[in-house]
Amino acid sequence: MQVLNIVDQAYRATVEEQDDTVLWFTQVLRGAEANVALLLRGSAVNYLVFRQDAGGLAFGAWKQAQPPRVAASIVALLASHTPVLAVEEDLAERGIRTSDCIAGVQAVPRAKLGEIVERFDRVWQW
Repeated sequence: MQVLNIVDQAYRATVEEQDDTVLWFTQVLRGAEANVALLLRGSAVNYLVFRQDAGGLAFGAWKQAQPPRVAASIVALLASHTPVLAVEEDLAERGIRTSDCIAGVQAVPRAKLGEIVERFDRVWQW
């Protein structure tokens, strides 16, 4: 069975945790040798910009000791041969050039999303 995880909301629960929960779940599935791919769209394409740093995040006296390193999670997924795709138009709408993105991510036009989804047995929208 082939599974496509689609993430379109960025930084969900990353204040409480070190990782995006869907990226973590995708890593777990891949570690169990599941045939899984990741598609980032909407604000989640921000995950592809490696020059992010949430260090120093604080609310009053509380400081986040383990800030999220979401781009590192994407790198780990790519290293495990997990296909990572991003919607070209969502990158462009946010002013993110492909040269600013982690190498190895495949940018796809929004018009091709139907064809991409058709390749998978299961599509999970997060």
